[in-house]
Amino acid sequence: MAERTLRGARLGGQSFEDERGIEFAARQQVGYACPQGHKFEVPMSVEADIPANWECPRCGAVALNVDGILPEAKAEKPARTHWDMLLERRSIKELEDILTERLTLLRDGEIGPAHLHRASKSRKKKTTA
Repeated sequence: MAERTLRGARLGGQSFEDERGIEFAARQQVGYACPQGHKFEVPMSVEADIPANWECPRCGAVALNVDGILPEAKAEKPARTHWDMLLERRSIKELEDILTERLTLLRDGEIGPAHLHRASKSRKKKTTA
């Protein structure tokens, strides 16, 4: 392994390439101002789509572009409630039938918490026989 390492170079060190003959991309400075009064510029490519807002490097607040580019309004879907999802699967008539059936079972002591159960007629007959 010792023969494979580069002598005189360190990890994360300097690049031995020079910048001669390299043409950098055209850039522009885009200004932003945050609600706290901080103003800063971000270098961006001339071809880049300029974002309407950018995070302030000082306070982390959302800064708006000083050139007047406004953020796009996003169309938000209304929140789906449990009731909405239930109505996608069942009609009101079906729900009323199920409710009536479950209330009958609950009142007869067939379902529900054990401490609320009364001995039903069928159980009384079994214990007396």
